[in-house]
Amino acid sequence: MITEDHVGEVQQQYQLGEAFAHQLDHQDPLRELRHQFNMPTTAEGNEEYYFCGNSLGLQPKLAQQYLDEVLTNWAQRGVKGHFKGNYPWLPYHEFLTEQMASLVGAQPCEVVMMNSLTVNLHLMMVSFFNPTAERFKIVIEEHAFPSDHYAVISQLAHHGISEAEGVQLLSPKPGEELLDEVDILNLIESEGDKIALILLPGVQYYTGQVLDIKVITQHAHRKGIIVGVDLAHAAGNIELQLHDWNVDFACWCSYKYLNSGPGSVAGCFIHQRHVTNTQLKRFAGWWGHDKTSRFEMVNQFQPIPTAEGWQLSNPPILSLAAIRASLDTFAMAGGIKPLREKSVKLTGYLAFLLANELSGAISIITPKHPIRRGCQLSLKCHTQQLTGKQLFEQLEAKGVTTDWREPDVIRVAPVPLYNSFADVYQFVHILKAIMQGNANPSINHNLLVAK
Repeated sequence: MITEDHVGEVQQQYQLGEAFAHQLDHQDPLRELRHQFNMPTTAEGNEEYYFCGNSLGLQPKLAQQYLDEVLTNWAQRGVKGHFKGNYPWLPYHEFLTEQMASLVGAQPCEVVMMNSLTVNLHLMMVSFFNPTAERFKIVIEEHAFPSDHYAVISQLAHHGISEAEGVQLLSPKPGEELLDEVDILNLIESEGDKIALILLPGVQYYTGQVLDIKVITQHAHRKGIIVGVDLAHAAGNIELQLHDWNVDFACWCSYKYLNSGPGSVAGCFIHQRHVTNTQLKRFAGWWGHDKTSRFEMVNQFQPIPTAEGWQLSNPPILSLAAIRASLDTFAMAGGIKPLREKSVKLTGYLAFLLANELSGAISIITPKHPIRRGCQLSLKCHTQQLTGKQLFEQLEAKGVTTDWREPDVIRVAPVPLYNSFADVYQFVHILKAIMQGNANPSINHNLLVAK
C-alpha cells in the first residue's frame, strides 16, 4: 500500500513572495512548452490563468497544422486519402499507438484509440463482466463519475441483475472525504467470492485522490476478480504502469490532460494476456476484423489479436489528428516522467501558498503526499462572507478559470505542460484579495511567462 514514507521524495522548500515564483520558472527546464499551446484571453486581451486542464486541456499549436494536413489530403485526394499521403487514414490510429502506450505504461499491442470513454467501458464489460449465480457483483465507488454509475447499472440490468443486488459501493468513512484503501482490500477479502468486477478510478475526479491500483489489482486477482480502471483523470497526469500492474482493462478520454479537443476519441487498454484470446465474447465491428481480409467483405468475424480487435468502426481522422498533435507535444517534454516531476512541484507550491496565505479560510481535501495526488487540488471555502460557488464565480470574473463541482468544491489543476509557477502565485494572490474583499487586486501579467 502507499504510505507517507513509502517514497523517499525530497520535499521542495518553498518561499513566499512573487520573486520566488519567478525564480522557480527560470529554473524550470519545461518552461518553453507553454509556448506550444494557445492560451485563452480575457476581454481585456490578457492571458487567462487557466487551471482547468482536468476538464478540458488547452489546444496544442500543432493541432491546427495536423488537422490542416488531413483537410488538405481530403481536398486533394478524396477517397484516395485513405491510402496516400504522409499519414494515410486507413492506418491513422496506428500512428498514435506507441506514444500512447508509453504514456500509460503498456505494450503497443495492448492499446487502441477508439470511440468515447463510456462506450469503451461498455465494450470492456461485454467482454469481462461474466456474472454467475455465485459471482455477480460489481464494486464501484459511491461517488464515481455519474457516467460510470450509469454504465455499471445498465450492464447489470442487461444480465437481469438489479442495482440493489449487483452494486457494491465503496464509501469514505463517515466524516471523511477520501477512500481508505485498507477498506477496499478488506472488502475484497470478505466479499471477493461474490465480486465479478472492480471498476475504480486511477484518480478520483472530485477529490483528486490517486489510488494504488497495483496493490488493489494484486489482491483482487488472488480472489479471481477482474479489475478495470477509469483513467479519465489519470492519463497524461500521473505515471502509470498498466501492463506491469496486471490490470485487466482500462479506459480514458483524451480531452483532459491529453489536450486533444472536446469530445476527442478515447483510449482503451486490454492486457496482453487477454488480447490474444480471440474467443473472448465482444461486440464486433469491421474495424476490429483481421486487416488482411477486411476488404474481402466476408461475414465471418475474425478479430485482430491485439487491442484493435475491439474496434467497431473506422475512427474520425480529424480527431485522431488532434491526438497526434498532443502526443507529439508530450514528446517534446520527454514523456510523462519529467512532467510528473514538475507537477509535484507545482501542486506542492500551490499547497504551500494556500497554507501560508489562507490558512483556515481554504482547505484542501486532496491527499497531502505527492504520490497520492496528481495535478488537481480540490478546495473548499470556509468563510461566512461568501460561498464556495460565489468564490468560484468571482475568480472567473478576474480571469481565473477553475472548475466547480457540486456540492462545494473548486477544482484547481496546474498542468505542467502549460502552467507556470507564476500562474500559481497569481491564483493565490487573486484568491486572497477576493476573500479579503479587495475588488481590484493588483495582477502582474508580466509574470505569466518567466523571462
